[in-house]
Amino acid sequence: MPKRYVTIWFCYLKTDWFVRRQPGLSKLPFILASASHGRMMVTGANPLAESNGIYTGTVVADAKAVLPSLQVLNDKPGLEDRLLNALAKWFIRYTPVVAVDLPDGLILDATGCCHLWGGEEKYLAAIAKRLDEIGYRINIAIAATIGTAWAVCHFGKNLSVIENNKEGDALCHLPPQSLRVEAEIIERLHKLGLKQVKDFIAMPSAVLSRRFGKEFIKRLNQALGYEEEFIQSVILEQPYCERLSCLEPIVTATGIEIALQRLLETLCNRLQQEQKGLRIAVFKNYRIDGKIETIEIGTNRPSHNVTHLFKLFEINIATIEPALGIELFTLEALKVDDLLPVQEKLWNDKHSLENEELSNLLDRIAGKFGASNIRRFLPDEHYWPERSVKLALTLIEKPQAVWKTDKPRPIKLLAKPAVIEVTAPIPDYPPMLFRYKGKLHKIVKADGPERIEQEWWLEEGRHRDYYYVEDEEGCRYWLFRSGHYDETKLPQWFIHGFFS
Repeated sequence: MPKRYVTIWFCYLKTDWFVRRQPGLSKLPFILASASHGRMMVTGANPLAESNGIYTGTVVADAKAVLPSLQVLNDKPGLEDRLLNALAKWFIRYTPVVAVDLPDGLILDATGCCHLWGGEEKYLAAIAKRLDEIGYRINIAIAATIGTAWAVCHFGKNLSVIENNKEGDALCHLPPQSLRVEAEIIERLHKLGLKQVKDFIAMPSAVLSRRFGKEFIKRLNQALGYEEEFIQSVILEQPYCERLSCLEPIVTATGIEIALQRLLETLCNRLQQEQKGLRIAVFKNYRIDGKIETIEIGTNRPSHNVTHLFKLFEINIATIEPALGIELFTLEALKVDDLLPVQEKLWNDKHSLENEELSNLLDRIAGKFGASNIRRFLPDEHYWPERSVKLALTLIEKPQAVWKTDKPRPIKLLAKPAVIEVTAPIPDYPPMLFRYKGKLHKIVKADGPERIEQEWWLEEGRHRDYYYVEDEEGCRYWLFRSGHYDETKLPQWFIHGFFS
């Protein structure tokens, strides 16, 4: 497929941006100004200011002398870069490959895209119409090379479509500036009477190179297609991203569901063929007014199950506001993991964590109530009880240690032990009474102590002597005394957990 490139020149990029935010400026001559070498210089002028002879590079004082009613606004440093990058991301609805052409342009790789709009002329017209509605005045052209498209866009007719192998004809009547060469070279060309590309396009390359340098020859060859030119896309093509453009804007939930179903089928088919499954996916809806509605989902284990993934998205489809309509849908897998077929067993515990139905259930619960409300704990190799467990990152994460079952441990463990008041007959005996949160508990059964030492390589501190106790109501607790018994002061007691 032959390459096709579109170049867009925003004739008044910054001033149009200011007008969008202050519509009253559209009827006034105004300029943008910033300090340079101790003077205020014009960095942008709207058409009304230019019609009075005020252009970029003019001293602000001189501009005010020419037009006393001129409005002067402070320019914003780096505004062009921010605007063009934002516009480049907005252009994903027309092509997945867009590059910024500072200071006031964009370059689109439109190869294979134009037929979706009914041809190249309609493609350019659709872009020009949308940008005009937003408030940007542009020139736009399409050609087989970036150089030709840029030249015609800046120095030729607006909305020009240059056919393949017609680059030379399109360039002939344009000035040398259209080749994007330095001002010094332009001046030398003019001195020699070479004021149009046709005056030197047929000259031998050796002669032109000797007089004007290799960069000049490079630009000419790029425009004619003899030398390839590359662009660096702002929007990098994602390896697992599917797009669906709409002939008519979608405004109903049913239409959104149909689009999502098609994207999921295409993406999951790719993932299945590559033995992969998605872990995080984002569904984006590009509205006509420029806003993007987004839904993001996550799974506990890799999945390419279309039905399951659709249910996860379906929970939040009602939150999408189509407004005047959605013209483009994208589905991107932000995180993908390997998903190899699992060998089935005749006798297997279906309630294990490997069970796919359990994983799907947890995904749906997480979609409704948030993934932070679902926790799985694994054993960790530490003596201190509050350090002996850790949060699992995924449902299928394997433990690096085994659960210790040689001694009883409470079902509920406090993150931080709570101080309690205790009555004990003899220092090393279990307590007879303890008070916790204002309630007095009388102990009828007890066992212990179990001594757990502090991990000296982590921090210094006292050991703990733990007791398993049961009160007269049948409730069981895990208590401990901190350190050795000291006759000079009362020992400190804590409650650390609750048994079932």
